[in-house]
Amino acid sequence: MHAAEDRRVVLCMKWGTKYGPEYVNRLYAMTRRHLRGDFDFVCLTDNAQGVRAEVQCLPIPSLQLPAGIPERGWTKLTTFQADLHGLQGTALFLDLDVVIVDDITPFFEEPGEFLIIHDWKRPWRITGNSSVYRFRLGAHPDVLERFRLTQEEVRSRLRNEQAYLSEVMQEQGRLRYWPAAWCASFKYHCIPTFPFNWWTTPIIPPDSRIIIFHGEVNPPDALIGQRNRWGRGLRPAPWIAQHWCE
Repeated sequence: MHAAEDRRVVLCMKWGTKYGPEYVNRLYAMTRRHLRGDFDFVCLTDNAQGVRAEVQCLPIPSLQLPAGIPERGWTKLTTFQADLHGLQGTALFLDLDVVIVDDITPFFEEPGEFLIIHDWKRPWRITGNSSVYRFRLGAHPDVLERFRLTQEEVRSRLRNEQAYLSEVMQEQGRLRYWPAAWCASFKYHCIPTFPFNWWTTPIIPPDSRIIIFHGEVNPPDALIGQRNRWGRGLRPAPWIAQHWCE
């Protein structure tokens, strides 16, 4: 048995109705196929119905924002509670709509206190993409406490939790990024450039381990192909079905 501090915890979060339980179930299955050794899989959620038994479902902690303030863009910050339902060890947070295509064991082995994806669109900024981030549970309670104390100022200045999270970790000298190839953007790295996108299948980029879906295309859209609101063509990506499945 591993000591509690050596436990590996894969965290995800599901609230509202945008994503059904199949997203959690498929994320667990992909993790099981691509993470060597033991791990705990935890979903913080407001509705555990339909989630497979291997997943530990726990309530999403409250951000404790003033009444009437929407929490959605900031809810991930609750993963930094001093005591997150008694969970211990190293946590790897994964967004529900990612597709795991290769071994993710190295995400637990990469050195650093806090790791996140470096933003692809504006790499000159420090801001990370929080679709995949890693930290030690309970080690950074100041991240959440500071937000609760200064949330009005933070929300007026920053768009979302990943901008705030990157800023705080950079101030503390803890901000580090995953190796660039590990987390690929479906939008930027998988879809061929115009006009090749009209007749060429999206690819899995070399050395990528997790494909990130951000913007308007999710895995089921990528699987069947579609034309987006700007008329940009997207050919079906049949490899989605091989990975995004139970």
